[in-house]
This record gives sequence, C-alpha cells and structure tokens, in this order.
Amino acid sequence: MKLPLRWTKNTVIFGGIAAWGLLLVSCVSVSRTVVAPPKIAGAQFVGSKACAECHDDKAEHFAGATHSRLALKDDKGADISCESCHGAGSTHVKAGGGKGTIVNPGKSPETCFTCHLDKRGEFSLPNAHPVNAGQVSCSDCHDSHKGHAVKQSAADLGAQTKNDSCTKCHVAQKGPFVFRHNAMVEGCTVCHNPHGSVNQKMLVARDANLCLRCHLEHPAVVGNGTIIVGGEDHRTRLQGGTCWTAGCHEAVHGSNASSALRY
Repeated sequence: MKLPLRWTKNTVIFGGIAAWGLLLVSCVSVSRTVVAPPKIAGAQFVGSKACAECHDDKAEHFAGATHSRLALKDDKGADISCESCHGAGSTHVKAGGGKGTIVNPGKSPETCFTCHLDKRGEFSLPNAHPVNAGQVSCSDCHDSHKGHAVKQSAADLGAQTKNDSCTKCHVAQKGPFVFRHNAMVEGCTVCHNPHGSVNQKMLVARDANLCLRCHLEHPAVVGNGTIIVGGEDHRTRLQGGTCWTAGCHEAVHGSNASSALRY
C-alpha cells in the first residue's frame, strides 16, 4: 500500500524528533566515560589501587572529584579510573615510576581535549590563553583529582578565594581595592571566558553591552533610546567608546580613588 506523502513526511519528522529526544536523554544520563584511555605501548591495566600505593595524595580526595565519574572498569571489573586519563600503568609500576612510562595530561592538553572538545575550540579563538602553544596547561587552573576540578574555587575554599586561580597570574587585578567592582565578588568568569573568546581580553560580550547586562537600570524606552545608568542617560558617553575606554571607568577591577571605578 502506498502511503500518502503527507503522512510519510510527518512520520519522518516526528520519528526524527523522537530519535533526537532519546539521544539527548541517553547523553544526559551517561555518568561514565565512553572515551578510550590513552595508549601506552606494551602496558597493561593495573587498577587504581596500585596507583594509590604511591600516589595516595591524589587518591585521598578523588572519590569526591568530578573526574571520579569516569570510573572505567577493565575486562575483569577492576577500577581503572586513574588509567582512563593516564593510560595503562603496568610499565610505570614496573619501572618504579618515572617520566615517559605514563601519560601526564599536565604536559599536554590532548588528553583533556579527548573529552572536552569544546575547550579545544575555545583555545583556538582569536583571544585565548596560550594552551595550544604550550605556555599554559590545563592543570595550571584545574585539579582533576579534587573537587569539581577548578583550583581554589568557591566550591572548595569559599567565596573570598574563588578568583585565586586567575589572580595568581593576573596579580594587578587582585587588589585589595578600597572600592571593589562587585563583579569580582561573583568571579572573573562573569566578564571573561577563561578559555578563549572572539572578544578582546577574552570578554564574554563585546563593548558596553557587557557592562549594560548588569548596570542598565531599565530597558531603553521605545522611541527615544535612553540608556540610563546611575540615574543618567549614557547615550552620548557610550558613543565615545566602551565604559572602560571612554575615559570614565578605566579601573574595572577596582579602584583606590573612586567609587565610580576611576584611577
């Protein structure tokens, strides 16, 4: 029997939607990696317990780490979570440790990119931390063995230290300042993408639109286009550049002289 074209088309459309929905559910529901561990010639899996015999400082907090969800099992059901990122460890164990016998993701981002494909793309954007050039590594900011993998983050150490991963390099932005930009309380990532951006200074939005996300006091009135910030119309001022380049609020991280964040 020949089916009506309309019925066939609807079947394809709705069938496709249903299949896509199932795919999304399956992806969201997966709590274990489906990525193969790095290859090390001639090496066999030894299990995470063998790793912990020497690396007890890493194993101590790993059960509560985000990366513990990788939790790969070998053919015998043994836990090989460590080896899911570092590769099979028998050669490393036999050699009594040492470089060259195990994969160290801290030396190359490729192991991290195996799962974090979106970050590979972000590091290739025009303004990015030089991870691809080898000047910065993922482990400079991330601890894959503890917490949710961001070093000195709010989740691990409290709100006052959430920016420490950034300010250990960007010292001038740390302060303390007499007048602090409240965005610093929320964290550097309110304004910056820490991996990369199409915008200068790795900003999450270009020009004054970034500032207006928080500082616009009410939507622009249709017809006159007012931009009210601090009780004043900023239309003319914004024509001179961004909030921080138009000679107004240059001290965007904090100021010791002005509550309006001027030097």
